[in-house]
Amino acid sequence: MSGRLAGQVAVVSGGNGGIGLAIAERLASEGSLVAILDLTDREHVKGGRLLPIQCDVTDFESVRISLARVREAFGTIQILVNSAGVLGPVANAVDIEVDAWRLVIEANLTSTFICCKAVAVGMIAAGYGRIINIASVQGKEGTSLAGPYAASKAGVIAFTKTLGKELATTGVLVNCITPSAVDTGMFDEISSERRADLLDRIPMGRFCSAYEVAAMTAWLAGDQCSFSTGAVFDMSGGRSTY
Repeated sequence: MSGRLAGQVAVVSGGNGGIGLAIAERLASEGSLVAILDLTDREHVKGGRLLPIQCDVTDFESVRISLARVREAFGTIQILVNSAGVLGPVANAVDIEVDAWRLVIEANLTSTFICCKAVAVGMIAAGYGRIINIASVQGKEGTSLAGPYAASKAGVIAFTKTLGKELATTGVLVNCITPSAVDTGMFDEISSERRADLLDRIPMGRFCSAYEVAAMTAWLAGDQCSFSTGAVFDMSGGRSTY
């Protein structure tokens, strides 16, 4: 199959979610062989270009075993996209249970660290790789009623910058995307009042789409992205102030 990413092997964590699936399908349409790591077990039919693997991305051994399956099926991994995550409670920070806090941090931040750790070693050895972490504008601004989520995404941003600097001379580029609210998946978990509040924060007057995030991801995954690493790519519709 031809395309900008022809012959590339990609791994997408959380690839059964709204954003993750849009990314996986976009990378496949660009020519990649794509493995989806997700807790949910869903079959995809895409001419053999999508390989679903049931995996707990917060557990290093589960990720290690899953990546061995990817390499056996497709070969060396060139692209990693960390899109796994949960919204967590929509509440004031002082009202959030410690276990709920830990669940969000594990799902959003620890999973990103684990997948990067497991994949980056092979990329460094090969002298090439593209890592794209899906963060959020909430990690830049600290949105009220989203303490665990905002904190976890702020951690993803900081970790992206750190890893980008550490791998800057290896041929492995590490970047992240910070969308505003994306009208898919997690939106089913919030009230109409919360949706209206989030929409009111966006100067463009609409929510981001999963397909827009997927398009940005595909560019970051390719060779046209060659001098950006440790960078944060804003997709906030004008919401971000920095």
